[in-house]
Amino acid sequence: MKITRHIPNTITSMNLLCGAIGVICAFDGRLDLAFIFMLSAALCDFCDGLSARMLNAYSPIGKELDSLADLVSFGLLPAMMYHVAAEAAGLHRLVTFIPLFLTVFAALRLAKFNIDENQTENFMGLATPACAMIVGSFVYYIYMSPESNMRFWIESPVFVILSTGILSALMISRIPMFSMKYKKGNKAESPLHRMRIAFIGVFCVCTVLVALLGLNWSMIILLTFVIYIIMNLINLSSSK
Repeated sequence: MKITRHIPNTITSMNLLCGAIGVICAFDGRLDLAFIFMLSAALCDFCDGLSARMLNAYSPIGKELDSLADLVSFGLLPAMMYHVAAEAAGLHRLVTFIPLFLTVFAALRLAKFNIDENQTENFMGLATPACAMIVGSFVYYIYMSPESNMRFWIESPVFVILSTGILSALMISRIPMFSMKYKKGNKAESPLHRMRIAFIGVFCVCTVLVALLGLNWSMIILLTFVIYIIMNLINLSSSK
């Protein structure tokens, strides 16, 4: 058996390892390191799919391993980060457990994805990595900028409950959300391609805006993915 066939699964395993280390960092209160490991896991998640397509090294075990890794890195890790941040903000003990529902709904979303053959170019519902980026960048921003006005958000039980509920609902929703994974046969003039180009434009605008305002770089990720959700909601309403 060619060793190249094991490359995608090896990268996926690194995704899982980064997620596990990130969870430990979150428990230790190092939310900054936890987010860095989440980003590392996201990079591995992108590279494993890319390498599988380039090497034509698809396998059933690879698909299952990818979901298991994503559950830890983009389901459990962001939930633990949010839980620890809520505890540090002095919220009631029961409220700090609310973000853990993100792990449950991430598992449901990943399970649905594995058995849904219609999610090849577009996702149905918010992808777990996108949800993780929103939560992780939000927590990281507050951790690195404790004097920010956003500090008051995480000190609000209502905000913690609502944000967890909205993100959980989006993950298991049937709202079409475009993917950035390019495949052979994608037409440059297609609406999907235009949405991808627009998303890259949004990222660039957010980068410039955050730099001009002197905000922490994590705000680029937070703004980009919040706008990503808004773009998909607008696209859904305009297509009806």
